[in-house]
Amino acid sequence: MSFSFRRDLITRPIFAWAHKALPPMSDTEREALEAGDVWWDADLFTGNPDWSKLLAFAPATLTEEEKAFLSGPVEELCAMIDDWKVNWEWRDLPPEVWEFIKRNKFLGMIIPKEFGGLGFSPYAHSEVVRKISSRSVTAAVTVMVPNSLGPGELLMTFGTKEQQNKWLPGLAEGREIPCFGLTSPEAGSDAASMIDTGIICKGTFNGKETLGLRLNWHKRYITLGPVATLLGLAFKAYDPDHLIGKEEELGITVALIPTDLPGVSIGHRHLPAMQVFQNGPNWGKDVFIPMDFIIGGQERIGQGWKMLMTALAAGRGISLPSQSSAGAAYCARATGAYARIREQFHVPIGKFEGIEEPLARIAGIAYQLDAARRLTCSALNQHIHPAVISGIMKLHATERLRITVDDAMDIHGGKAVIDGPQNYMGNLYRSVPVAITVEGANILTRNLIVFGQGSVRAHPYLLQEMNAISDADPKKGLADFDTSFWKHVGHALTNTFRAWGRSWTGGMFAPAPDAGAATGYYRQLSRYSAAFALCSDMALLTLGGALKRKEMLSARFGDILSELYLLSAALKRWEDEGRQEADFAALEWVMANGIRTIENRLAEVMANMPNRFVAVILKFLIQPLGANPLGPSDKVVHRCAQLILAPGAVRDRLTEGLYHIDDDGPLARLERAFLLVTANESIEKKMHAAKIRDWSEAVKKGVITADEGTKLKAAHDAVALVIEVDDFAPEALSPIYRKQPDLKQTSPDRAAS
Repeated sequence: MSFSFRRDLITRPIFAWAHKALPPMSDTEREALEAGDVWWDADLFTGNPDWSKLLAFAPATLTEEEKAFLSGPVEELCAMIDDWKVNWEWRDLPPEVWEFIKRNKFLGMIIPKEFGGLGFSPYAHSEVVRKISSRSVTAAVTVMVPNSLGPGELLMTFGTKEQQNKWLPGLAEGREIPCFGLTSPEAGSDAASMIDTGIICKGTFNGKETLGLRLNWHKRYITLGPVATLLGLAFKAYDPDHLIGKEEELGITVALIPTDLPGVSIGHRHLPAMQVFQNGPNWGKDVFIPMDFIIGGQERIGQGWKMLMTALAAGRGISLPSQSSAGAAYCARATGAYARIREQFHVPIGKFEGIEEPLARIAGIAYQLDAARRLTCSALNQHIHPAVISGIMKLHATERLRITVDDAMDIHGGKAVIDGPQNYMGNLYRSVPVAITVEGANILTRNLIVFGQGSVRAHPYLLQEMNAISDADPKKGLADFDTSFWKHVGHALTNTFRAWGRSWTGGMFAPAPDAGAATGYYRQLSRYSAAFALCSDMALLTLGGALKRKEMLSARFGDILSELYLLSAALKRWEDEGRQEADFAALEWVMANGIRTIENRLAEVMANMPNRFVAVILKFLIQPLGANPLGPSDKVVHRCAQLILAPGAVRDRLTEGLYHIDDDGPLARLERAFLLVTANESIEKKMHAAKIRDWSEAVKKGVITADEGTKLKAAHDAVALVIEVDDFAPEALSPIYRKQPDLKQTSPDRAAS
């Protein structure tokens, strides 16, 4: 290699410094980083996103067959479920529901038709989970788990043709019930620390001596585990006798284990936060399997972590975001209706400003989560598996679901606190911690993964530099580093001036498409993308590998990246839906709330960056007058809250795709009362003007007609039915009274009488 002044005299010492500054990547870390794809997150990391690219992404759509499934079997399934009985009487889905799920191939939605599955798109999968979630968390989890991280997904992507032919038809038709064993007592978020083992050895299988693995494991929190017939298992493979090569420690491996094999033990059920989907532990003691039980065969030994991360990149973008989106929309529909029909001080509670604020938050989050769900599904439909975005979606969808459910509970008050068949909020509230915890705990995802993985994968040059540093050939590594490093320098300098100019002008001249009333929001995101890219580069430059340990700093960067994606999704939805003017209040709320978060996180990053000189420079460039964290104005809050306080197309768009017609169930009664109350609003105004509360008196005095009085009575009766709550006889709640019927429970009021 000929002499190069720049490479040999300038880059070489930087290359040597980078070797020391960046810690070596473990195989597990490298596999996690290489799993999945980058997508719109890469544009956001450039500091200059190409909005035409975002707007050109084809919206996710359904085929006629998928639409028919949603309006047919999915509706039928929802109608079969009594969620109170499922959770508090049966503690399971009844046998006829299980049979219906299997017969209609709900467990094989993603399996191709050639193997007997439905061959549905990721968006169809998402829509099915969304609708079922609005009826029953238990049913939704039962359906979604086999279609996300599990044997089916792994077999389709990594399985041999023989394995696919053997197992996929049974999974598609429900003859095989799958689960996946990853979490163990020793390994939760740090799955790489599992101690479950597979020792390569010779053994007897079906009467023949064969090369295989002897497995020992203990797994817990395994959804569908108690009823599974086919267990996907993650373990660490070892070859102490060198039967297949020179290495002894071969790494994480995944295999298929029929649960009827000798040595497999299926434990009793867990009860996760009073949710009754099937979940429990399992064990294996000296379970022997042949090599062809490894997913992908012997050549896939040690590749399990990358396989799992690839599957998660798709699954985390669908299942829990769909459930969370459904939950937020459900809260919007139910809480808006309840706030309209419930009165205090003779005024609907939804008209109080103190209630408008959480109502607006519920409506705004419902709009944003469904926008992000749809945008993510559009990538998945195009066979893109955006790893970082899937992490963002799981984290923020479940966290924002928690916010909306808490707000909905507060507004409903006692109606949502008193449990019983008439309570349509309680079980959703109890289910939230499960969503927060599973598929990667949110604390870990926020503090380590979103920015930690995103900064490497989505950054235009960092991964190239890291690969150059770790290259086994030092000369080639230096040459590659020289190329990528100086491109990185040019990129950083450009972003410095870009961020400075856009920040000092308030984004006035930042690039944006012609998007009508939303054009200014694109300019703001262009401004904040540049600020984010600049701050990220400065943090990486000054901290190097130490940034990995600065979890709070990493979390703040992750929050900014997440907001940029979620706000992009909201703008994309606004455009895809034809710029619905009536919905603009939701977009206004979303953008103002997200910009407030970005402003705060940027200020926090600069206040806590260890290199204070760099922090001062960044503050001068990006926030010379300090953060501007105003958030939605009172007028925006008022307009956004109104979107769910009245029936109509806006409310229906916000809550599209839910199942809410449940015969004479609590939600159907709420919807009827809501429609009656809003239809009779003009009659109520006449009575209010006459200062009369009783409809019969108003009829007598001629304030309203007899027909209007009848309508008003029907509305009042419907409201009274909705605000009722359940009570139970003592023996219905406590075995004490069932065992000793002579014991009496007397209330103070009855005792006094």
